[in-house]
Amino acid sequence: MEERMEAEQKFRQEILDRVARIYELREQDRPFVPGKTRVHYSGRVFDEKEMQAMVDSVLDFWLTLGPKGKEFLTQFLSYTGMRYGLVVNSGSSANLVAVGALCSPRLENPLGPGDEVITPALAFPTTLNPLLQNGLVPVFVDVEEGTYNLDAGRLEDARSDLTRAVVLAHTLGNPAQMDAVMDFARRYDLYVIEDTCDALDSRYDGKLCGTFGDFSTYSFYAAHHITMGEGGAVLTNRLDLYRQALSLRDWGRDCFCRTGEQNPNGACGHRFDHTYESLPYGYDHKYVYGNIGYNLKPLDIQCAMGIEQLKKLPSFSEKRKRNFRRLYRALEKYQDSFLLPRSLPKADPSWFALPLTVRKEAAFSRRDIVRFLEENQIETRMLFAGNILRHPGYRNIRHRVCGSLEHTDDVLLNTFFIGVYPGLSDAMIEYVIRTIDRFMS
Repeated sequence: MEERMEAEQKFRQEILDRVARIYELREQDRPFVPGKTRVHYSGRVFDEKEMQAMVDSVLDFWLTLGPKGKEFLTQFLSYTGMRYGLVVNSGSSANLVAVGALCSPRLENPLGPGDEVITPALAFPTTLNPLLQNGLVPVFVDVEEGTYNLDAGRLEDARSDLTRAVVLAHTLGNPAQMDAVMDFARRYDLYVIEDTCDALDSRYDGKLCGTFGDFSTYSFYAAHHITMGEGGAVLTNRLDLYRQALSLRDWGRDCFCRTGEQNPNGACGHRFDHTYESLPYGYDHKYVYGNIGYNLKPLDIQCAMGIEQLKKLPSFSEKRKRNFRRLYRALEKYQDSFLLPRSLPKADPSWFALPLTVRKEAAFSRRDIVRFLEENQIETRMLFAGNILRHPGYRNIRHRVCGSLEHTDDVLLNTFFIGVYPGLSDAMIEYVIRTIDRFMS
């Protein structure tokens, strides 16, 4: 037995050494050729460590969520300082789980159909969609000019006797005005969900985004601050909310045992002695369903990658900030044509990207500059959906609008963003600056 284990360990190390060598071979001779090499707006940044971790996990052949998931979650909770959490298969699923948990009949004070939720009209679809899927009524407010975040000054006007929650994203990593949001929520006993998918490692008033509200959600898609390829997480400080979120992720079952739990009586020790209305006494707790749920787990192999990515988050954030500063300083001279982004005095963004809004008085349109950049191999993206109510799928949804959506409509018509992610080299950033200078000349 010992001899077999030693042989396996030897072969495993040989495999991992060769994985590192493959990474080195792939990275050789990858020059940046201005105008030929694509300058992406974002993307995966990794080295041999992630590749080795994933191959090592495959060799363990744990096919679903398992020990690497537990290890990643432990480290992620330690990083955020949050008490409870679960990993899921995407940031979109994270939002679905968080909203669904607040609607669970197992809560003392759940959200229900017809309840209103204040949210910005500048939205990514899967921040909004769970509200609609649960029969909640979004109340749309405008965003602040330049920060692109929910305008907290509009919260009071948006509230009605039906208001039960606030759902917001920290747009492109730029922290929203969380002190005002939380003061408002406490005053009226409202739930708060922070969509932190673009804002991992951003801070407001010295505190991490995602640590203010009842739930925070995260995405580990390839474009985000750290990646598992796909994947996400839901965090909370409330045990009651955590248990409903876990149930929704795991088919809706009541049991909170981990996948592969070895104790035949379950983690609670009471797997076969519960009493439920309409079920026979002692019905297996692992097959009792208290919520209408899903299977939204990621794979252990993804979490193995996430463990390595999380180690690099501080350096990733610093590079994002440095790239943002270089581009911002280079573009300051064009403020007659561009509205440059701003952050609040208490905000410390780990920027996902640099948004630019073409001013109405500019001599060119957004389409003009976006086409020029793309033709010169510089990727651009629109700022989410702009005013999501103008998109075909959302024209007939049940909703309410508070006030004008002036800035949100301006985003729809005139805003785009370019990348600042840590995969951009100094030469790439310099090329982006030169290309914009050429367009503006």
